[in-house]
Amino acid sequence: MTAPVLSTSPRRVTIALSLLIPSTCVVIGATLAFLIFPYDLSFLTRIVIMMIFVVSFDLILGQAGIATLGHAAMYGCGAYAAGLVSLHLSPDPLFGLLVGAVAGAVMAWISGLVLLRTHGITLLMISIAVTMVLQEIASQARWLTGGADGLAGITVGPLLGLFEFDFIGQVAFIYSVCVLAFVLVLCQVLIGSPFGLALRGIEGSASRMRAIGTPVYRRKVTVYVIAGAIAGIAGALAAQVTGLVGIEVFNFSLSADVMVMLILGGAGRLYGALIGTLLFMVVHHVAASIDPLNWLFVIGFMLLIVVFVLPKGLLALPGHLARLLRRTS
Repeated sequence: MTAPVLSTSPRRVTIALSLLIPSTCVVIGATLAFLIFPYDLSFLTRIVIMMIFVVSFDLILGQAGIATLGHAAMYGCGAYAAGLVSLHLSPDPLFGLLVGAVAGAVMAWISGLVLLRTHGITLLMISIAVTMVLQEIASQARWLTGGADGLAGITVGPLLGLFEFDFIGQVAFIYSVCVLAFVLVLCQVLIGSPFGLALRGIEGSASRMRAIGTPVYRRKVTVYVIAGAIAGIAGALAAQVTGLVGIEVFNFSLSADVMVMLILGGAGRLYGALIGTLLFMVVHHVAASIDPLNWLFVIGFMLLIVVFVLPKGLLALPGHLARLLRRTS
């Protein structure tokens, strides 16, 4: 009677361990970065926040094949929601994070009901229009958002009531890394579930999935809402860490940068989002410090190389090198 339980337990342990691999890699890498660059924690925290944002975008583009240039809408709503809650309701950072997630999810649900009935260039244009409308609303509603001056003076209380946010940024960095690790585990569970398998089927052929009875539209809206919630978490983190939210959170360039990061790393796998974000942010930081006017040339050249040589992103580089070695041997 106990044999089936014993035979399936190793498999369950293997699955559980596989879910923890991405987050474990992130924690190890973050620990090394914390020790090696103790005075660059502000920049490292920005990288971690952008990783959360790009992972959320990978859910809709890499898993479900939904190409959009308006992902900043959910990020911006999460940032403003967390900032307003901190200023007027509660400075608790975890509560602000929850409110940011809800704001991002609601914005994704409202816009997704319309966006996901379209496809192609129409979807891209409407998604851009959504962010432009939100940016104009944030600019005009000065009594609420501060307008072009931004929402300033955001302060957060001690994390869990124990850890004050310090000037160096140690608590903020550790806090952001913990949130990223949680998001990665959540995404791993989602991707490995039957829902995740349905998303990959939709990405491969929506018509075939529709023919076997899969509610394609409903699945797309659901993953769009989940991705919106994660993007809202990233926006809330940014607001809490920087203490400021400006209308730039709705910029088209932010959505474009997120797509570039994902393409560089490789869409469809969480590691690709992490690698692409790290590469983009580091190259951006170094190139902009050398030449503030022409740093985009470096990013563009790097993107061209990846698109033509490694169309599946840098995550495919080891396999590409292995094939080259086999051909030459």
